[in-house]
Amino acid sequence: MKLGKMLEGLDDYELLGDPDQEVQGLVYDSRKVEPGFMFVALRGTRLDGHDFLQSAVQMGAVAVVGESLEKMPDVGTRILVPDSRRALSKLAANFYQKPFEAMELIGITGTNGKTTTSYILESILKVWGANPGIIGTISYHYSEKIFPAPVTTPESVDLMRFLREMANAGVTHAITEVSSHALDQKRTIDCPFRVAVFTNFSRDHLDYHKSMEAYFNAKSNLFRCLEKVNPARDPVAVINLDDPRGEQLISLTGVRKLTYGLGTECHVRADNVSASKQGIKARLITPAGTKMIHSPLLGYHNIYNILAAAAAAFSLGADQDAVARGVESLTVVPGRLEIVRNLQGAMVVVDYAHTPDALLKVLQSLRPLTGARVITVFGCGGDRDKGKRYEMGRVAGEHSDLVVVTSDNPRSEDPASIIAEIEKGTRDSGSKKVSWPVEDSPLARGSYLVEVDRRKAIRMAISIAENEDIVLIAGKGHEDYQIIGNKRVHFDDREEAAMALSGGV
Repeated sequence: MKLGKMLEGLDDYELLGDPDQEVQGLVYDSRKVEPGFMFVALRGTRLDGHDFLQSAVQMGAVAVVGESLEKMPDVGTRILVPDSRRALSKLAANFYQKPFEAMELIGITGTNGKTTTSYILESILKVWGANPGIIGTISYHYSEKIFPAPVTTPESVDLMRFLREMANAGVTHAITEVSSHALDQKRTIDCPFRVAVFTNFSRDHLDYHKSMEAYFNAKSNLFRCLEKVNPARDPVAVINLDDPRGEQLISLTGVRKLTYGLGTECHVRADNVSASKQGIKARLITPAGTKMIHSPLLGYHNIYNILAAAAAAFSLGADQDAVARGVESLTVVPGRLEIVRNLQGAMVVVDYAHTPDALLKVLQSLRPLTGARVITVFGCGGDRDKGKRYEMGRVAGEHSDLVVVTSDNPRSEDPASIIAEIEKGTRDSGSKKVSWPVEDSPLARGSYLVEVDRRKAIRMAISIAENEDIVLIAGKGHEDYQIIGNKRVHFDDREEAAMALSGGV
């Protein structure tokens, strides 16, 4: 593609070079530069891409983009911009020939529920006759193709490249989980979302955003941009009105809104909601009428994810029949209250809950499902928001009969130090620390154990469990790895639980 074509729509730039230069590829990682490529320098938390502009030219880059003239090489085509991330997004959209024009984009943001909502919406759209794809936390997939997801929302170049693959494959709807990091870093700023969905808002990622307001401002960017990026497509903001931040979001955008929740003032709502081990039943109430729905998904809290997906589907034109059948046909979301089948009498579930609010919602959903004990295994990630640790420890202690505190992804931190911070909250919940083995285990309510080794912790919890108990293994969900130091080793909670249940080593 001609450089001049790539620069279309890019505001406030200075071109030093030939606009007729042919560009063969677009990268932001200097290690991936090939002859004929354009390299865009981004400032990161640890490295600054401007320090690699010279090496990019030496590797064959025909054009480089950056914010600092002082660090620009003296040769080749150079583009000076005030914001490299903003420029990268526009360049990527142009280079991949605006793939979003061939499909509808749905963006889902919120602290929790993004993945489950995206899977429910995908199921509804398939029943409706559409050909959807997903870009999200578990995987990037469409049709029969599945790709691993290194991050929830990829960098703008990778996002546009994947959207181009989707468009070429005939995908009609691209469902994208939009993280706060992505919104803050302008990865989706040129995506004309037809529908933007807000699930909920609670504490997370304060290691990055530093404050709750900064975190919320990042999330709200998805809705602020709706009018600017996509005025012609009549975009719709789908907002959880039961969340305290819902009203605030409504005031931030002038586009059409469709609210959902359990309150009578919501456009899309539910009543007569019941949750059991067989799933969720409810009456769905919409402007088009009412419909009884049944979801095999476990957990009362999933009614909100169902309503979010239903409202998004209605915004796209789907009918109630498709919504009901789509909801019913989705039996499981990987790592989201996923049951590990066994014949031992206890229910073992794996869930991604890694925030205080998510853990609370999951435990509140599990408690009514048994008259026996709820045993929770969890830890907290290293090099991440430390403030969550106390809160998650407190929540686990208050809403479990027995807690096994263990490691999650400790990364560069000492696992024992992370656990010590969790323990403060667990103790303040009134839980008492006990040693392994637990004597008289059926009466071990209001207690907690510590086991740094996650594999041993899972085995410990399952060995304690008796008939009708529920064992929740929380924090990692679908992840099939554990990050210890700088090493990423294979570890899957579901596999470990199945092995423990079978008595394997």
